[in-house]
Amino acid sequence: MKAGFVNIFGKPNAGKSTLLNALMGEKMAIVSHKVQTTRHRIKAILSGPEYQIIFSDTPGIIDPRYKLHEKMMQAVKGSLEDADVALLIADARENPEESDAIFKQLRLKAPEIVILNKADAVKDPASLETAKAFFEAQPYCREVLIISALKKTGLDILLERILHYLPEGHPFYEGDDLSDMPTKFFVGELIREKIFQLYQEELPYHTTVLVQEFKEKTTLIKIGADIIVQRDTQKGIILGEGGSMIKKLGTLARVDIEEFLGHKVFLELYVKVRPKWRDSDLYLKEYGY
Repeated sequence: MKAGFVNIFGKPNAGKSTLLNALMGEKMAIVSHKVQTTRHRIKAILSGPEYQIIFSDTPGIIDPRYKLHEKMMQAVKGSLEDADVALLIADARENPEESDAIFKQLRLKAPEIVILNKADAVKDPASLETAKAFFEAQPYCREVLIISALKKTGLDILLERILHYLPEGHPFYEGDDLSDMPTKFFVGELIREKIFQLYQEELPYHTTVLVQEFKEKTTLIKIGADIIVQRDTQKGIILGEGGSMIKKLGTLARVDIEEFLGHKVFLELYVKVRPKWRDSDLYLKEYGY
């Protein structure tokens, strides 16, 4: 039996969450085209007859600007310490030196596999080989794999190589759970994903979601969630004229939540203003950071 922690690191928007979802065959992490969508370390448990892999999606590595960022980077630090195998993911379209600078800072003791992601979007195949050779020359790199997490190409080989490096051991988790995170967490994340998709500019970064009510009834699940913003003007934008935007947000989120839970959902959303919540230890703890 092989068992261990396989943690994913990289720049914001390199495709970490898309890779996690592709490897799991389930939507475990929310995805958007905006950077810094992932704020938590999300563990996903992939079990087979002869292995158990605990994948971790981590926030993109950044220089913290406020306490929320500091909490996000603490999640990255925790992943550095317990990794049995590290997946260092880089956007294959970008200059490899940018990701290399981040990978060198990690100083991991675990075997490190460099993943060139988004290969399907690379127009010049020669540039892939150049990037592959660049990373193969780095002392931290055990090997380089070229994949497309979005198109799900190259994943079979990636899984095979992960198992090659994974240590032998007993399973860490019993049963068939896909994560150690509670259901309420994933519901809140699905709502937050829609905020990233629907609202422009900086607003999603000033927003978080707190699920206050989760009641399983006979015919449906009743969910009540607070959308937290920093200013009254942001509350107005979330609501939209005549409540049009929050209605659209609720409709889109409910569809995904019902698919995730496999059950009919009644969803109520409320908007609350909490000034400077991203720099408040009290609020950050309340909101699960």
